[in-house]
Amino acid sequence: MLLDTLVATTETVASTRSRLAKVDALAALLSALDPDEIAPAVGFLVGKARQGRVGVGWRGLSGAMGEPAAEPTLTVDDLDRLLDALGALGGAGSAGERTRTLRDFTARATAREQDFIARVLLGEMRTGALEGVLTDAIARAADRPGEAVRRAAMLSGDLGETARLALTGTADELDAVGLVVGRPVLPMLAASAPTASDALATTGEASVEYKLDGARIQVHRHGDEVRVFTRNLADITHRLPEVVEVVRRLPVRDVILDGETLSLDEDGAPRPFQETMSRFGAEAVRETVLHPWFFDVLHVDGRDLLDEPLSTRLAELERIAAEHRIPGEVTADPDVAERVARDALAAGQEGVVVKAIDSPYAAGRRGSSWVKVKPVHTYDLVVLAVEWGSGRRQGLLSNIHLGARDPEGEFGEPGGFVMVGKTFKGLTDKLLAWQTEHFQEIELRRTPGTVWVAPTTVVEIAIDGVQRSSRYPGGIALRFARVKRYRDDKDAGEADTIQTLRSLLRG
Repeated sequence: MLLDTLVATTETVASTRSRLAKVDALAALLSALDPDEIAPAVGFLVGKARQGRVGVGWRGLSGAMGEPAAEPTLTVDDLDRLLDALGALGGAGSAGERTRTLRDFTARATAREQDFIARVLLGEMRTGALEGVLTDAIARAADRPGEAVRRAAMLSGDLGETARLALTGTADELDAVGLVVGRPVLPMLAASAPTASDALATTGEASVEYKLDGARIQVHRHGDEVRVFTRNLADITHRLPEVVEVVRRLPVRDVILDGETLSLDEDGAPRPFQETMSRFGAEAVRETVLHPWFFDVLHVDGRDLLDEPLSTRLAELERIAAEHRIPGEVTADPDVAERVARDALAAGQEGVVVKAIDSPYAAGRRGSSWVKVKPVHTYDLVVLAVEWGSGRRQGLLSNIHLGARDPEGEFGEPGGFVMVGKTFKGLTDKLLAWQTEHFQEIELRRTPGTVWVAPTTVVEIAIDGVQRSSRYPGGIALRFARVKRYRDDKDAGEADTIQTLRSLLRG
C-alpha cells in the first residue's frame, strides 16, 4: 500500500468527531493492507512503531527534512524498513549516518508524508485514532467480536500483532491468545474518589491497600529467568538487579506479579518520588536500592489468575510473597477504610487504592473495580509550552503551560491537548535547571518570552479544583496548580482528559 493512502486516512480520521466515521475509515484501510503491512501500519497509526524510538529527536529531524517530492511513491513497507535501518545504527559516526539516511528517505516523500513521518519518528500522532477506536476498527475489518480483539490486545500488549492475527488468522487463534510468562500485559488501572468511604461505596467489600509513592512494575519469572517491565511495557530488567534477586528467591517456578518499586530512607519511609525515578531510569546501578512491593499476581506455575476474584489472587500472593506484599486490609466498613487511608498517609505514602474483593484483573482497563484515593487532587497533564522566568529565575524556563488530553476532539483537534492553565509553583532549583535543558531539546518554535514544545512530557499537578473560565477552549481553568513531579514513567497518551477535569465542576 502507498504510504499516502495511510496518511490520507489519518487526515480523514482527524477531520471528524464521529467515532463511527473514524471506525469506518480505519476498517477500510485495514482491509486493504497486505498481511505484512498490518502490524507496522497499526503501529504508525497509534504512534508506537514496532521498532520503538530509533534515536531521532526534534533537532535531528529538522535538519534532515529537505524539499518534498511532488508525487507519492513511498509504501508502508518502505517506512517500516527505514525504521529498521535507523534503529540498527549505533557507535561512532552513527548520528551523521542517521541524518543522511533520513534525508535521502524524506526527499522521496511528499509534504504531507514528511509531516506524517516526523510524527511517527517522534511518537506523536494526533489523529484521534486512539487505541480504543482502532480496536473497534480491527474488529469490524476482521468480522470478529470486539471483546475478543480487546482481550487479545491486552494480554499480548501488542495491538499491531493482534490486528494481524485478527485479519489473517482464525477466530480460534484469536481466542487462544492468553498470558505468556515473559510477555508483558497492559496493567489494570484505577478510577478516582475523594475519600476511602466514597470508594468503598462504589466497590462494596474491598481490599484497601496503601498507594505507594513509587514506580509501577510488572515482573515475570520463568525458572531462573526474571524480567521486569514498566507500566508502558518497556523491559528494564538490567536496571533493577535487586528486584530480580527478590523474585528469584520466591517459592515458585513461573509467576507474573504486579506491583511497585521505591527507595526507602534509613527509617523505612519512602524517599521522594524523583529519587526513585532517577534510580529507576538509570542504565548503571547506583547506590540507591529499590525495594519491590507487590499487590497482585496474574499467573502462578501454569495457572492463569486473571479471571479469578481478587480474594483468590491475594491468597496466592500471600502464599508466595508475603514479605513483599503492599500493606492493606479487606473490609466493608467505611471506618476501617478511612483508618487504613490515614495510616498510609502517616507512613509517607500517597493514599490508598480500594479494590473490589470479587473483581477479576481487567488488563489495560480503568473501571470502577479499583478506585484510588489521594488527599489532594492530582492529575497527569502534558507540557505544551514554557515561559522564560524573571528575577532569580532569569535565564531559566519557568512557567509551564498545561494541557489535558482531548481524545475525541470535543474542544479542539481530535487526539490533541487542550490548555487548562499555567504554573511555576512547586519547582525546585534542580527541576528548573532540568526543564530548562529538557524543553529546549524538544522545542518546536519560540516567541521572545515562550518556548513551544512537543507535547510529550507528562507532569503530575496538584490542584485545589477547577473553575469555569472563558480564557481556555475547554471552558475551565485549574485552581492553585502546583508541580508535584515529572512522570518519566508515563507517556502523553496516559495523561488525564479534559472531560475528567470538567467533571470536577459537578463534584
